[in-house]
Parts: sequence; structure tokens; C-alpha cells
Amino acid sequence: MQSEPPVWVLRLGHRPGRDERMSTHVGLTARALGADRVVFAGSADGPQKTVSDITGRFGGPFDVEARESYRPLLREWDGQVVHLTMYGLPIEDCESEIRAAHRSEPLLVVVGAEKVAGEVYDAADWNIGITNQPHSEVASLAVFLDRLFEGRELDREWTDAERTVVPQERGKRVERSE
Repeated sequence: MQSEPPVWVLRLGHRPGRDERMSTHVGLTARALGADRVVFAGSADGPQKTVSDITGRFGGPFDVEARESYRPLLREWDGQVVHLTMYGLPIEDCESEIRAAHRSEPLLVVVGAEKVAGEVYDAADWNIGITNQPHSEVASLAVFLDRLFEGRELDREWTDAERTVVPQERGKRVERSE
């Protein structure tokens, strides 16, 4: 995955007080499943701090940032744009084409929170539905990233981790990293 162009996730429409957990989970899912950066559009100090803290404790590389507006990023993005929406084309019809494009170009994956402006649909190279039923943007992002990376994200190597989760059949085991 490291030799591929970057994947950024843009979280639109963070509503303070209402979307704290969901925005945090978008960031954590982006990090855990292979994206290189999450950008929170709007005032998302809580999620930004939480995802940065998790990255510090459990490793990276992964970048987190907040921007007042998503519009400049969407306008200036030098690569492909995928907008995850239940109104989009089925992922299974487009995933090969997206994967092929990502081999040579950066990818911006856009997930919304509230009603998404028409300009986002227009700016996207693909408007993709993971399913055309109401569901969570976190679930859409997880399925999309797994399809994009074909499961390789699950074997990702983490650097600069303070802690490491030790997989086991039962119980929880977290150790300090060496």
C-alpha cells in the first residue's frame, strides 16, 4: 500500500455536539483501514484531537487536520474524487475502475454528515453507493476502503506506536511497544 498514491478522507458537515462520535469514528476507520489522512470540514476539535491521540498511541503514519471549508480542497484536489452516497452507483460496478485510477493518482474519499450540496456530486469522479439503503457513513467508508485495498490494509505495518494490541482468542492484551 505504501507505494500507491495517497488516499485522503474528507468528512463533510461535522455538526459539533451532534456528530462528535460519528466524525471520530470516520477518522478512526480511515486510519485503521488504510487511508493516509482525514480532513474534517468545520469545527471538529474533539474528533481531531481523539484521532491524533489514537495515532500517537497506536502508531501511524496517519495525518489529521481540520479546515473551515471543504470547498477549496475539493476544488484544488489533484486526483480522483469518490463521494460515498446511498444515491450513487453500486460499488461492485465501479470498484475495478476506481482501483485502476488509484494506481496512478491520489484519491479523495468524501463522506457526508448532513445533506450534501449538489456541488459535491458534481465534483466527484464517482458517486458510489455501498448500498442504496440508509446506513452509516462509517460502514460505507469501511467497505469502500476494504474494496479499494482488496484486504491488504488489514496487514498494514504501524510505526512509532506507543502501544500494540496483541491478538488473542479471549481477553484484552495491550503492550508497550519497544
